Amino acid sequence: MRLLILILGLAGFASAFSLRATDPMLTVIAADLGVGVAEAALLSSAYTLPYAAMQLILGPVGDAIGKTRLIRLSLVILTIGVALSSIGSGYYGVMAARVLAGAFAGGIIPASMALIGDRVDYTERQFAISRFLLAVILGQMSGSAVAGALAEVAGWRAVFGLAAGTTGIIALIAMIGLHREREARHPLSLADARRRYASVLANPTSVWVFATVAAEGLLIFGVFPFVAPMLAKHGATGAFEAGVTIAAFAIGGVFYSVVVRRLLGRLGQWGMMRIGGLLGGAAYLAMAMPVPWPVVSVLFLVAGFGFYMLHNTMQTQATELSATARGSALALFASSFFLGQGMGPVLYGAVAAQAGLNVLFLGAGVLIAALGIGAVGLIRGRTRTDIPKSCG
Repeated sequence: MRLLILILGLAGFASAFSLRATDPMLTVIAADLGVGVAEAALLSSAYTLPYAAMQLILGPVGDAIGKTRLIRLSLVILTIGVALSSIGSGYYGVMAARVLAGAFAGGIIPASMALIGDRVDYTERQFAISRFLLAVILGQMSGSAVAGALAEVAGWRAVFGLAAGTTGIIALIAMIGLHREREARHPLSLADARRRYASVLANPTSVWVFATVAAEGLLIFGVFPFVAPMLAKHGATGAFEAGVTIAAFAIGGVFYSVVVRRLLGRLGQWGMMRIGGLLGGAAYLAMAMPVPWPVVSVLFLVAGFGFYMLHNTMQTQATELSATARGSALALFASSFFLGQGMGPVLYGAVAAQAGLNVLFLGAGVLIAALGIGAVGLIRGRTRTDIPKSCG
């Protein structure tokens, strides 16, 4: 099981590295391709929206052909998509490559969590998922930090080239390490996929879980493409500072993974959600204040810690929405999450253009705090399972 989670963690690292690599260097990409920052921000949506949409296909595919087979296939195509991003000619060429990469990146993390759900008992599942999540967080942190630093000295194409090479190596490791895994297979059909999704949505908790993670993606990650221009108002000068700041969000997730068992034992799932939302919201509110950019980086660390308190609980709940269609359940979960992330830059771009970046972060902060408290009230009474405080 440890080897399986290690390999799944490497796969999740590759997916997350490619996802977060774009955000800190959007101003560099915009200048090189001759487009505005708002247009460059759509390159983030070009990854996340196909990621969300393809879940409706990849979830049933994973349940049919086996999750390990889907993960291996997705890693190969992700490698191709990221490599094409590094050599794309012009804005639309890069966008097309990001669409391809995002579409198949969606076959990695949800399928991995579903596989963990298949193999690990519920009482230990949140801890197992948190260990997998640590690898994903490290991918996000590395993608942000490396992109911010490398883009300034070697250009943004070198960042995508490095991501493609890293993903290719991990794809090879997965091919070797997962080829002995045996999973039941059955014919893929539209009727079967419809039945699996129906079984997930028949659970009254489903709609609230999916709505919560969609709101997380929109409110929390929707601001990421605007970190670089926001930091300029706090004294930062380029992509390096943006990379450090976005990486700090992931570092907050690393801290969470270290103390998750203790937190769960003291607060329980629902206490973690409430406090996580309040921490994330308060951090975003404080970012609108006139503070130096290193302080903003620390606030992003706090926001990351709060986000993972909220999100890890939602991930665990999603693994219990349907025991017979877990891959489809996690696909809908990921689809909702990345649909929110994809919509965020579009919506926030309009808000920032009309009202400014300070209003953007103030509004996001208030809504994130409300989300953590409100989601508990909506989900707790409908959920079938809970991890008690005493288990920690």
